[in-house]
Amino acid sequence: MDNTKAYRLWNIQPGEEIVISGIAGRFPDSDNMNQLRENLFNKRDLVRADHGRWKTDHPDVPSRMGIVNNLNKFDADFFGLSFEEAHTLGLETRMLLEHSYEAIIDAGINPKQLRGKNTAVIIAASFSETQNKFLFEDLEIGGLNLTGCHKSIMANMISYYLDLKGPSYVIDTACSSSFYAMAAGYHCIISGKCEDAIIGAAHLCLNTTTTLQFARLGVLAPDGYCRPFDVAANGYSRSETMGVIYLQKAKNAKRIYAICPHIKTNSDGYKKEGITHPSIRMQGTLLMEFYDECGIPSSCLDYIEAHSTGTKVGDPQEINAIYNVLCKNRKTPLMIGSVKSNLGHAEVASGFTQIAKVIIAFETGFVPPNINYTSPRTDIDALINGTVRVIEEPMPLKNGYIGINSFGFGGSNAHTLLKWNMKQKVNNSVPTDDLPRLVILSGSTEESVKLFLNDVSRHFKSILNIFLS
Repeated sequence: MDNTKAYRLWNIQPGEEIVISGIAGRFPDSDNMNQLRENLFNKRDLVRADHGRWKTDHPDVPSRMGIVNNLNKFDADFFGLSFEEAHTLGLETRMLLEHSYEAIIDAGINPKQLRGKNTAVIIAASFSETQNKFLFEDLEIGGLNLTGCHKSIMANMISYYLDLKGPSYVIDTACSSSFYAMAAGYHCIISGKCEDAIIGAAHLCLNTTTTLQFARLGVLAPDGYCRPFDVAANGYSRSETMGVIYLQKAKNAKRIYAICPHIKTNSDGYKKEGITHPSIRMQGTLLMEFYDECGIPSSCLDYIEAHSTGTKVGDPQEINAIYNVLCKNRKTPLMIGSVKSNLGHAEVASGFTQIAKVIIAFETGFVPPNINYTSPRTDIDALINGTVRVIEEPMPLKNGYIGINSFGFGGSNAHTLLKWNMKQKVNNSVPTDDLPRLVILSGSTEESVKLFLNDVSRHFKSILNIFLS
């Protein structure tokens, strides 16, 4: 790649850039983005043995897993759903509906303003373990179980409830699904087919049999610890994540978490090693073409959020591809990390966890560190010689460009670049006077108002700590 090439942002005019303007989700032991931020910077391991999803003594099933909280809670009255509809709606669809509403509000938009608009809804989803339960176990609940838990309904229910007229469908490319969904929404907006897009990702782990099959495929760590880049890496731990981002053009956005200059996908094609073996050649081709197309020199990259899952085969292929393409003309080490070290591998929703981590980096000015890393793998030269270096402590951003890799186990590869929309915060947003401020809250129940008040109180304390420090 020619690092002297002029920056051209993929020939997109100012204001026409695609941006992430809203985000909402839940992650292992983190009910929202704020909790995830605190957990990442505090180096908490969000994978645990007492997950409670099932009880099994099978020797091949790892005991540790990352799970989301409040799986069975849903505000059906808020969405106007009957008792029967609510209880036959898949868990993934319930949470996606809630987080879609949150993400739109987070973008500063009243969801009612989207009614009748050509907004796309594209969801990344693979195994629907709710579907298996409803269709094959709960036969007595009638025909609603078919529509309530069908995978297509994850997208269609959002379009239905919000009265959105744009494309509405589910994408499955295994672990790269989140970025394939994002790419589809990106191109819908760039091409003029849609003004905006709701991009979601859904992954729950409800069935021990699925985990057993992954273990027998040889990709899970027997001890349940995910150690990307580490000499002791031996697979990953499974985890859950549910989330939604809202995409629109910069000129229409009230808030900009991140600018997306470009997103690109490709496929490994045939490999003599087998369909699940990663291809260093095609990963390298993806990176080479990507940065040539958007014209952003690799020297501008502050950091790469790697796909790295800690598997024996996957990590060397990915790091070597990164080294071959992105490190040739760098004067400083390329910093890398993987959020999977913190919360496990959310598989189909793993791309969403990567986006969330990068947005946290942009909001704080620091990239959260990896955990479960002690020494580099001896079979990856770039880690040994320090050309590529794993981030072990919070790292300040400099240029504001972060690349993200995401690969499906069937050979569907994706890469995107996110750009920091640097905002000048005067005095960390703390008022210069000591006058009290009135905070107005509302909720449909007393319990919900108390939750809001607790959030405001925690936020105030965190701001006060920053001010005092």
